[in-house]
Amino acid sequence: MLFDTHVHLNAEQFSEDLNEVIDRARTEGVQNMVVVGFDRPTITRAMELIEEYDFMYASIGWHPVDAIDMRDEDLGWIEELAKHPKVVAIGEMGLDYYWDKSPKNVQQEVFRRQIQLAKKLKLPIVIHNREATADIVTILKEENAAEVGGIMHCFSGSVEVAKECVEMNFYISLGGPVTFKNAKKPKEVAQEIPLHKLLIETDCPYLAPHPYRGKRNEPSYVKLVAEQIAELKGISYEEVSQATTENAKILFGIK
Repeated sequence: MLFDTHVHLNAEQFSEDLNEVIDRARTEGVQNMVVVGFDRPTITRAMELIEEYDFMYASIGWHPVDAIDMRDEDLGWIEELAKHPKVVAIGEMGLDYYWDKSPKNVQQEVFRRQIQLAKKLKLPIVIHNREATADIVTILKEENAAEVGGIMHCFSGSVEVAKECVEMNFYISLGGPVTFKNAKKPKEVAQEIPLHKLLIETDCPYLAPHPYRGKRNEPSYVKLVAEQIAELKGISYEEVSQATTENAKILFGIK
């Protein structure tokens, strides 16, 4: 029983063999997944997928890299779509200072507006963070994001930052990097953060876990993430899979 909280099965990388990818995930025990849309095309496709597959849910928002392209009508469109009962979160949203397509001030404004929308809709948020930790934490505090909470997606920061986020009502989600031999921080986070505040994800088709690193990721590989966390915590795989699934269902309001 596994819950992959962050997949991009709406990506073109799955256009040729989506059904086979889904079958493999189901065979490995992936019970539910959240498909994440972050711009017009990927949100549209995410909405199609949740209609087609009863075990899929959607999170929809605007990616910080493309913040400069977001218009008022895009945010209004997201608000309307979010009324769908299977839209369980807003995002991914946040800040990305690695790519320079969107100026920092534009990213920050789009981030704040999405947090405000999520609070209006009473939905949790999914946070994308790349090289912007201090500003992310500041904005989450200033906007009182703890009111809705959410997910620090594919978390790569320190234990200290993880604990600060947990205090703000966020779950820490670990993906493929926790399985990388040289990934010191995610391993420390897996060990130190209580199981009741952890989630698992693939972020497929990106960030495939060892031994598939560098290849296309897919939801069936989330099992490797759960196994690694179990090993790091010195507990059973079953305990990790059950707890992270329950955590996801509580956060997303899924019965």
